Amino acid sequence: MTCGENSAQLDENLDWPTHGHYEHAHLYSSREEVHTFASLPQLLTRRFDYVVIGAGPIGAALAYKLALDHPLRTIMLVEKNWNEPDRIVGELMQPSGCQALEELGLGNVFSGIDAVPAHGYFISYRGKQLYVPYMNRPSGKDGRYKGVSFHHGRLVMNLRAACKAMKNIVCLEAGVTELLGEHDKAGELLYVKGVKVGPAKSSGNGNDPEHDVFPQLTFVCDGITSQFRKELNPTKIDLISHFCGFVLEHEPISSGEHFSGPAGAIQSVATPESSSTNPLPMPHNGHVFLDGVGPLLLYQMSERETRVLTDIPGGELPSEASGQLRRVLGESLSKAVPKHVYPGLNRLLMDTLAQSKRIRCIGCKFIPATSNRIDGAVWIGDSLNVRHPLTGGGMTVGLWDVVILTKLLKENKGSMKQIKAQWYWERRPRALVVNTLSVALHALFAAETKELGLLREACFVYLARGSHYTMHPSGFLSGLLPNPLLLIYHFFSVALLAVELRISGKSTAYQGGNLLLRVLSAFYTLFIAAGVILPFLWKELQP
Repeated sequence: MTCGENSAQLDENLDWPTHGHYEHAHLYSSREEVHTFASLPQLLTRRFDYVVIGAGPIGAALAYKLALDHPLRTIMLVEKNWNEPDRIVGELMQPSGCQALEELGLGNVFSGIDAVPAHGYFISYRGKQLYVPYMNRPSGKDGRYKGVSFHHGRLVMNLRAACKAMKNIVCLEAGVTELLGEHDKAGELLYVKGVKVGPAKSSGNGNDPEHDVFPQLTFVCDGITSQFRKELNPTKIDLISHFCGFVLEHEPISSGEHFSGPAGAIQSVATPESSSTNPLPMPHNGHVFLDGVGPLLLYQMSERETRVLTDIPGGELPSEASGQLRRVLGESLSKAVPKHVYPGLNRLLMDTLAQSKRIRCIGCKFIPATSNRIDGAVWIGDSLNVRHPLTGGGMTVGLWDVVILTKLLKENKGSMKQIKAQWYWERRPRALVVNTLSVALHALFAAETKELGLLREACFVYLARGSHYTMHPSGFLSGLLPNPLLLIYHFFSVALLAVELRISGKSTAYQGGNLLLRVLSAFYTLFIAAGVILPFLWKELQP
């Protein structure tokens, strides 16, 4: 699974950690270090200081860092299935997420899994293209920051391999069925004193044995489908949209000419006629096409594979059994990637869609964070809060949550309640920016009304200007610029540009009407813009 020598030479930074050997590669698929549920009674003869529920990217990274910082303490890492997971999101790590992994001592986890460096974003809208590169490194250091795209399951297995190598981590294949603790009269959980652990797969007869584990602290990291989130945040969550995905297969890239470029509007991109070569206009970058039913997102998972994610706005998904889902996807793909502009990519998309036996779909949500008011446990990662996957910021937020929390635990200043309060305060700026931007951008890019279409056009024009008009939003996307006030400034600058485009009659997305009507509709668009971002900001600011 290691990157080929030829593809490595195409990237200008040969020291990038996607190249080279991973020190824990021998533990990638090893089961020798994974204890079964049957061995749990014997394991419970010792005391566990920490229990981590879930060995996904966040849970595994957290367990590893805890073990590294506290070598005399024992961690139980509980996961239902230690085989390689298979997901259609969580396949792009933003530069800030890469920084977090380095802080955690896991900067080399991309080695040996055919991961691909990501330089920024290519965006296509109404026949025009622009490039949003990642930010430049601080003065004195060469080049720009980079992200990484990869197979989600391979990254998770590398993270788990690091955990298997730690002597004070007990890897257990089992399921946590209940948080043990004290409840108030209304039934709300007040304090977690332990967990109830059962077999990974229930026999269904109701007589499966379960065992209680009582650590000093429990970490809930069971991801986007968390069964324990309701204990902290019982609010009903509505779906924003669905991502429907499949994979394109193609030959490795043969030229690095279009890896990067200047910020803003661009003219020169790759448009291969053949669908067998790498069909992307700017390989080694994320791609966003805005002319479909919803935004279309493409990024490489390896040199030979590219993930396709087509957004279908709204909570209802068309039926696949009736063929309606494929019809909607086909219409969206043909509009987003027109044949006369991207011949090779259009052909490959349509052929792959027709040949795919199954379209995989995932619901997209927004779940704001809630203060960890329950003693004895910490919710972290997607079990705490979720954002729209359009911007690929989920792991970045979660990994920085781990960095901040483990630093505070290591310093051990104050009570656990004080540590949690400090952590919640320190995590907020980056989480607020990444989370709010994800849902605000989706609202604009999906553009279900004329006003939102006008805002989408203004956003594209704004980003195409280059300079800080491009690079500050790039910093928000990448997690490198966690400044909420600056985010608000740029968002409303886009909204004011939309007002200008509408009143002047220069907008192609919202046309028609006399001057008075254009003025009224322009300021109504400003009202709509406030309605897009302010409710999510308010939710993120709640204590």
